[in-house]
Amino acid sequence: MADRKQSASRTSEGQASAWERRTQMVKQEQAAASAATDAKTARLRALRLEKQLQDAANPAPEPAPRLRRAAVKRIVVA
Repeated sequence: MADRKQSASRTSEGQASAWERRTQMVKQEQAAASAATDAKTARLRALRLEKQLQDAANPAPEPAPRLRRAAVKRIVVA
């Protein structure tokens, strides 16, 4: 019974160390997620800049103007 009272999970030191481990684990997970987001952002930025350079080198032809249909007059019979 005395061993149970002295176990690390029941002492204040044990609870503090468990809290510290969880806090460090959460910080590591957040850092990993932030690094993944930063890598994705850098990759997408590089792709966008490459596309902008290609577009500047090879401008797209102007689209043909859209032709409008003549408006149809409707006669209202009362």
